[in-house]
Order: sequence, then C-alpha cells, then structure tokens
Amino acid sequence: MKRLHVHVAVKDLDHSIGFYSTLFAAEPTVVKPDYAKWMLDDPRVNFAISQRADHGVSHLGIQVEDQAELAEVYDRLQAAEGPILDEGATTCCYARSMKQWISDPQGVTWETFLTTGDAVDYGKGPDFTAMTADAA
Repeated sequence: MKRLHVHVAVKDLDHSIGFYSTLFAAEPTVVKPDYAKWMLDDPRVNFAISQRADHGVSHLGIQVEDQAELAEVYDRLQAAEGPILDEGATTCCYARSMKQWISDPQGVTWETFLTTGDAVDYGKGPDFTAMTADAA
C-alpha cells in the first residue's frame, strides 16, 4: 500500500515538532537534531520536517512498500513524460532507499521511493541539475 510523502523545511525544529505533534495528535516516529518524521495512518502519510534556513514545502512524494510497487510507480513516471532523475540507491533523511524523482509541469518536485533500512546520518540531497538540463 502506497503512502503520500510530504517534506517541509522549517526554521525552528522544536517549535515545529510541538505544532505538528498537536496537529496530528501523535508524537514523531523519528527525531534527530535536524529532522523529525511522523508515519501517520490517518491520513496515510509520511510527513517529515528538516531544519533549514529556507522554509516551506520542500517536495512531495509517493512511498511504496515493496519492489513491485516501486516498479509500478517508476513506470508511471516514465509515462508522465516529465524530467526524471534516477537516483537509485541513496541515503537521505536517516534512511537508505531506492529513489527516482520527477518535476511536474509547474516545477514541483516529486520523489518516489522504497525505504530499505535505517541510516546513522542524514545523507545528502540529489543533484537536480541533470533533471533540469533534461527539461530544457
């Protein structure tokens, strides 16, 4: 079963954890010095925040639970004909995963991913320059 993913960049992590914990009536499932994540079932969403100088919605995504779902969503990305970045195996948000990215016609970035394990570091974000070059 797929799960919507929303990632928001925030200025004050502790204040934001308090806000979202109250809003969702749930404590985060992961808390790190610069990151927090809620794996909610109602609504079914992976909601994450990271402390950053810039703030606002960082990206949206679709999280899958197995390789078959990942292949299905990857096929949809190809059919959507947007600029795609196949990141493959990566570490991000204290998790190991398989990822592919696409931008919608307005430039909103979506990730599709399968989490394969935990990681001890945040990791780094993808280099979107190849995806931007493909769109030009």
